[in-house]
Amino acid sequence: MRTLHCGRHRLTLRHPLIVGIVNLTPDSFSGDGHGSDADRAIAYVHAQIEAGADIIDLGAESSRPGAPPVSEADELARLLPVLRALRDVSVPLSVDTMKPAVMLAALAEGASMINDIAALTAPGAVEAVVASDAAVCLVHMQGKPRSMQDRPNYGDVVSEVIEFLDARAKACLTAGVERERIVLDPGFGFGKSLEHNLSLLRALPEFAARGYPVLVGLSRKSMLGKITGREVGDRLPASLAAALIAIQRGAAMIRVHDVAATRDALSVLNAVENR
Repeated sequence: MRTLHCGRHRLTLRHPLIVGIVNLTPDSFSGDGHGSDADRAIAYVHAQIEAGADIIDLGAESSRPGAPPVSEADELARLLPVLRALRDVSVPLSVDTMKPAVMLAALAEGASMINDIAALTAPGAVEAVVASDAAVCLVHMQGKPRSMQDRPNYGDVVSEVIEFLDARAKACLTAGVERERIVLDPGFGFGKSLEHNLSLLRALPEFAARGYPVLVGLSRKSMLGKITGREVGDRLPASLAAALIAIQRGAAMIRVHDVAATRDALSVLNAVENR
């Protein structure tokens, strides 16, 4: 049975894992950012854990399309008070960041996972995580958050994303990151059109065949709005459908805003499949 080595935690992958999103930004695309209100964010984390989150993913810099960059100092000011207050919680804490200095600071404060939409390509990023025992999530992104949705273009989106993630996983292994610590994420919405995203979703079994846990983040995303015509606050049914499709196609982890509803949907799926 596979396990994910996630800091001091060892998570079995017998069942799909729910990664609860906690935005510490004032400009989250989904409208749920906590900004500088650390107390509210901390209370929200505890509520996500109570609702059934297996991992909490803290993000202090928005990665929504068109988002401006945030300074290292501002990102740390948002992140560290929350991380320090939560270091003894019962589930792993993941930190969503592209900056090696933020990675190092987060790991020093007890983070169990680094979730990087740049797949540890920044100079010093692999070195920042290799000496830890934290998990790493390698995400594919074409371009930068500010401009990634302007004109996404691929010859073959599935093969290109797989090739990139294979190369990044190999770079981590070569540097000394153990295989049991590596997670792959195709990066839905990160420099992809609706058709690109749908092609990747259909091809998830090919990603799962790489031998690493696959994390999928589709919750409330604009692709679901394009399919349904719903605004971001009305995308829960579409988010649940997308999560179940992803799991049935091989995703081991799903990153979501609505933990309780997702847990209920997974409970039904697991009961049917006797997992």
